Amino acid sequence: MTSARPATFRQATLRDIPAMSAIRLAVRENVLSNPDRITRQMYEDYLDVLGRGWVAEIDGEVAGFSYADKTNASIWALFISPDHEGKGLAKQLLNLATGWLVEQGSDRIRLSTGAGTRADRFYALQGWTRERVEANEAFYLLAASPNT
Repeated sequence: MTSARPATFRQATLRDIPAMSAIRLAVRENVLSNPDRITRQMYEDYLDVLGRGWVAEIDGEVAGFSYADKTNASIWALFISPDHEGKGLAKQLLNLATGWLVEQGSDRIRLSTGAGTRADRFYALQGWTRERVEANEAFYLLAASPNT
């Protein structure tokens, strides 16, 4: 029996943008109605200017990514390749992003996701508080502590 290779996690770089974009466009839920809405420049800006990004790699392949937005203490993105779902990558990537925001001084972190999706349930299971639902969007808050 072959065991699964462990994932490695690291800060995202410009070289990761094509893989991150491909993952974003491959998801089955929270699909972009207009894929042109998320530009390469946005990925670049959130790498270091507006926030920070991380990737999970398995066998040298980007399997998922997260971005933290420091300008409004939020999670800008968290996506896992459909081929790598269910491996715990999202939880670890979310922890990297929220931990970094706490290090930057954030005590309340926000995000939004599609209401009624697996992501919606995932954030609730991770201890986030669902603040409201507008149209098909669920808005969450995490009251962060230094140990988050």
